[in-house]
Amino acid sequence: MIFVDSSVWIDYFNGTDTPQTNRLDAALGTEPVSLGDIVLAEVLQGFHDERDFRRARHALEELTVYEVLGVERAIEAAKRFRRLRQIGVTVRKTTDVLIGSYCIDAKLPLLYSDRDFDPMVEHLGLVSALRSA
Repeated sequence: MIFVDSSVWIDYFNGTDTPQTNRLDAALGTEPVSLGDIVLAEVLQGFHDERDFRRARHALEELTVYEVLGVERAIEAAKRFRRLRQIGVTVRKTTDVLIGSYCIDAKLPLLYSDRDFDPMVEHLGLVSALRSA
């Protein structure tokens, strides 16, 4: 099972050819693919056309969608953010720390193209689905 971040889904739906979208394309239909509720919101909010929105929603809801946030995870994500900041790394988006924390706790490899996840791989034990393929 891999967990796919919005950065990859957005590129995928836009038809952008990257190592991450190629990995996602190869995974769909051959291995379990998941995302989080936060990722679902981030991806779907970007669709302007109602028909595209409905198609994407239907496709994404067919996958495993995890509920990412809860009180304990929020506290743990804040601790992880602070740990990175103490070593001089500031993650730009809170949602990325929440997603990274979920994947660390659930032991799910994350497929991403957003550089904010790199320090989580390097310092917090997040597993990159691109590197583990």
